[in-house]
Order: sequence, then C-alpha cells, then structure tokens
Amino acid sequence: MITPHADGEPVSLSSMAAPRGSSTVLRIVLGAQLRRLREQRDITLEEAGRAIRASHSKISRMELGRVSFRIRDVADLLTLYGVTGEDDRSPLLSLVEKANQPGWWHNYNDVLPGWFETYVGLEESATGIRNYEVQFVPGLLQSEGYARAVVRLGFPKAAPEEIERRVRLRMARQKLLRRADPPHLWAVLDEAVLRRPLGGPEVMRGQIDHILEALELPNVTVQIVPFSVGGHAAAGGPFSILRFSQPDLPDVVYMEQLTSAVYLEKRDEVDSYLEVMERLCIEAEPATRTREILAGIREELDRRR
Repeated sequence: MITPHADGEPVSLSSMAAPRGSSTVLRIVLGAQLRRLREQRDITLEEAGRAIRASHSKISRMELGRVSFRIRDVADLLTLYGVTGEDDRSPLLSLVEKANQPGWWHNYNDVLPGWFETYVGLEESATGIRNYEVQFVPGLLQSEGYARAVVRLGFPKAAPEEIERRVRLRMARQKLLRRADPPHLWAVLDEAVLRRPLGGPEVMRGQIDHILEALELPNVTVQIVPFSVGGHAAAGGPFSILRFSQPDLPDVVYMEQLTSAVYLEKRDEVDSYLEVMERLCIEAEPATRTREILAGIREELDRRR
C-alpha cells in the first residue's frame, strides 16, 4: 500500500519509520496519514464515519489530530481504505498507543487550559521555535522570579499555590532547551520588554542574567529591536512560529490572546508571518550585539540601587 508524502512523492507505509515527538504531534501525524488514505479511495467523511459508528465530524477531528484514537476505530478505517496487509497496518496501529500517551504537561491540567495544552505539545516536538515579543520575555527564557511576576499580573486573584503551579509549569517547559536534541530557539525582543520593570529592578536584573546564561547555549539566539527603529514589521503584536522535522507537519504560527489562542498553518498565512519575522531580524540589532545591550541595561539597573 502506498501513501503520498507531503511533497507529493509516494511513500510505502511498510517502510515508514515511526515519527518521534509528543503525543500531540503523533496524533496530528496519524490523522494526516488517515486523511490521505481516505482521499486516495475517494471516501467521504460520512462514509468513514459510518464505518466506525461515528459522525463525519469525529472523522474530521481525528484527521486533524484533535481527539484521541481507539485501536478498533483505526483498524476499521484501515480496512475500509484497503490497507489489509500486516506490514502496512502495523506502522499506523503502533502509533495509536503512542499518540494516546499523556505528556508530562498533563500533570498540570489544573492550571493548563486546553488551548495552551496544544501549544505545549507542539513546542515539545518542534525543531525550531521563533518568537517575537513586545511586552514579556518569552516563557522559555523567563527566570523564576520574572515568571512569578508575569503570572501574578495575569492571575491577580489566584491563590499562592496556583501561582506556584503555573511557575513550575513554565520552568518545566524550559527543560527542552537543555535536552540532548533541543530545538533552536530564536527570540526577537522589542526593547520595551527589557525596559519595563516587571517585578521591580531586582527581578529584572535576575531576568537579564537569566537571558545571558541562556545565550551560552548553542541553540539559543536572541535579538533586540531598539526603540530607534520606531515602527516596524510586527506592528500587529507578538507571535511564535514552530517548525517540525516530520514531513506531515507544516509550520505553525501561534498567537496568544487573553483567554484563547489562534493557530495558523495555511501555507500563505504562515509565509506572511515568516516574511515579517525575517524583516524583524533585519531591523533588529544583530545577535552579536545582544550581550552588549543586555549588559548596558543591567548596568543601568545597578545604578538605580
């Protein structure tokens, strides 16, 4: 049985290597494979739904990787799609259990909204993460003290225990930068991020030191857009772009709102944000000057003691 690759070239299911990544990513990969097999046979969503005693909307959610999978459902769909050989069925059926395994972040379900859980799962599997921030230091670069100040700002009525849970979640996310196969984090910060004394001067000194320490990692790049630039390409606000090694996963643009988030993956939309990011990197000070700029702001904070 043959299924097309993302670039249109055929790929043998029997030779398909099991993709690596979080359960979030594995669900998306499995869903994409099922969608291709269905479309190859010109089977409608309604017909596929009847085969597993479900609605067409469930099939759609499965193909988008937004729900968990049952072995029986996937097996029945493969039979419907003409995938009957054991060598062809095994790679996909083996993904079901892996795709349903909860990630480490599920331990924080009490403070992790569903719309952000998806991002954490994608972040865990990304090979490249590009951020533009205009108000806060990106979560992956926040010091513990700074993260606590951000959480208190966003959740002013939260109990101390909840605040600490949210801070612990943020610190746990940062472990991916120091693992054996870390993503490349490339953050572009508006100068206002570093000038805004969130948490007070002492917290900001610790935050700048934290960024300087992160810059020692070969997979972390930080650029700063100075006030002197004036208006710039990303006037619309902060955003992130995540890139993956899996051929079934397109780049994803993530934009966070107060109580929800927007995920963009259509090629033309992603390309627009990639162009903005490239222009931001050109307008920003080169990465070779980041340590010098941070040290200068750090000295200013020291003089205010």
